[in-house]
Amino acid sequence: MSKLKKIIITLLALLVAIPVCVFGYTYYKLNSIHEDTDYESKLEDVKGITNILLTGTDARPGETASRTDSMMILTIDNVHKSVKLTSLARDTYVQLPGRSPGKLNTAYFWGKEPMLFETIENEFGIRIDKIVQVDFNSLMSIVDMLDGVDVDVPQNNLAEINKYAKSCYKMYNSSNKGEFKQISAAGKQTLNGYQALGFSRVRKVDSAIARDERQQEVLMAITDKLKTMPATKYPQLLNTILPYVKTNLDTGEILKLGITALGIINSSDDVKTAEFPIIDNVHVKGGIYKNAGWVWLYDKNSTVVLQDFIYKDIDMKDNEYLKNNSNIQLNY
Repeated sequence: MSKLKKIIITLLALLVAIPVCVFGYTYYKLNSIHEDTDYESKLEDVKGITNILLTGTDARPGETASRTDSMMILTIDNVHKSVKLTSLARDTYVQLPGRSPGKLNTAYFWGKEPMLFETIENEFGIRIDKIVQVDFNSLMSIVDMLDGVDVDVPQNNLAEINKYAKSCYKMYNSSNKGEFKQISAAGKQTLNGYQALGFSRVRKVDSAIARDERQQEVLMAITDKLKTMPATKYPQLLNTILPYVKTNLDTGEILKLGITALGIINSSDDVKTAEFPIIDNVHVKGGIYKNAGWVWLYDKNSTVVLQDFIYKDIDMKDNEYLKNNSNIQLNY
């Protein structure tokens, strides 16, 4: 079975879709997914800004070591009243603490959450406050519970999406999945669970970066559905999500952050998205490097663009650093 790109949608579901009207039930259910993570950040806490690392691993049944095949930073910014989602390319070339340099997605393999947190903080200057991990089955279950999500299917990816959707269908353990249905045409349309996962996994036709963008498109589509979901469905949502989730957020933190995120999204009606490294053939170079395989070598000084996006709410495309290419320093 080919390596899966785990789709990270669970935390937004939890943070946006938890109302106080089901507080008792929610409190009981959320306690079941809490796991402590032993890591002390070296970076100063920024009041009003919480960064939650959303990860999916490539673990197979019975495996104890795995890579983080998908990584996004969910930023709840109560200073600038903004919610942000930043994809981190798994093939980014980084210095692994206590080891030789390699891909970012191997940090979790070698040292679980502590090494992954430390690597991100050392390389990018972003404090990671919490982490959530999910399993890919949760995406299919949640999308089906929401009666599908609306995305724009590109014509050049249609055949590959159907190929991946077929493999996702075979792995989907739902008794209600019915007979397999292909996506018949490109364009804006509603996808079911295994179709949405297939849409999110494809990268052969274009790139891993384009796949990250499709992940974000699916996540945003799920968020749009959650904002209009009736409160009576929240317990069902939790029952669907929680078997696939672990996090070091405790119940009180989830509820508090959920209320904050819900208020921000309802008032701004927007979740800002970004990706790092900056893929522009100027501040990054992709290719085979040393023993690391295919990697992104990135401009070490461009981390200021990422930091300004997360902490100062400056859109990456508007950052002053990108207007002058005299300070580029690729990390090799």
